[in-house]
Amino acid sequence: MAPLHSGMLLVAAPELQDPNFEQSVVLLLDADDEGALGVILNRPSPVLVADVLEGWRDLAVEPDVLFQGGPVSVDGALALARPTDPETPPVGFREVVDGLGVLDLDTPVELVADGLAGLRVFVGYAGWGPGQLEDEVAEGSWYVVPGHIGDVFALDPAELRRDVLRRQPGSLAWVSTRPVDPSQN
Repeated sequence: MAPLHSGMLLVAAPELQDPNFEQSVVLLLDADDEGALGVILNRPSPVLVADVLEGWRDLAVEPDVLFQGGPVSVDGALALARPTDPETPPVGFREVVDGLGVLDLDTPVELVADGLAGLRVFVGYAGWGPGQLEDEVAEGSWYVVPGHIGDVFALDPAELRRDVLRRQPGSLAWVSTRPVDPSQN
């Protein structure tokens, strides 16, 4: 197995029955010997960004709701953002991969508003201890595939898992058509 790194997607295999991750697509934000962390990209909540973080309402891309990023630290939020000019990112921005990064939500909005092309806010995150994620991948719980910046800002998060699998080469594309409940096949 190739080493896991920032920017990869973890797509839940049909056999993964953990309700926290069933049918999920996770963007890895960090992976090293100390563990891994990421956010679930396809779990929009019904809560509008404007209802919780009023100042960020105009920068949040559609759907402009909070996303359930994972089961860890659900009392906090983090934002993934894309700067308008990756060569001069705004204050409070830390690049993760290819012009996509984490934006500190404590940064005054007026300091970053003109420098962002898109923003999505996640409540909580997904985290794994040392070796835990590698073990889950080895047992077949996750498909590890390349991510695209557009995955983070997908207009239809409900279709993201299918779309990500469909663009993969070989037999993995076929998994995109597999029903959630194999008895429905």
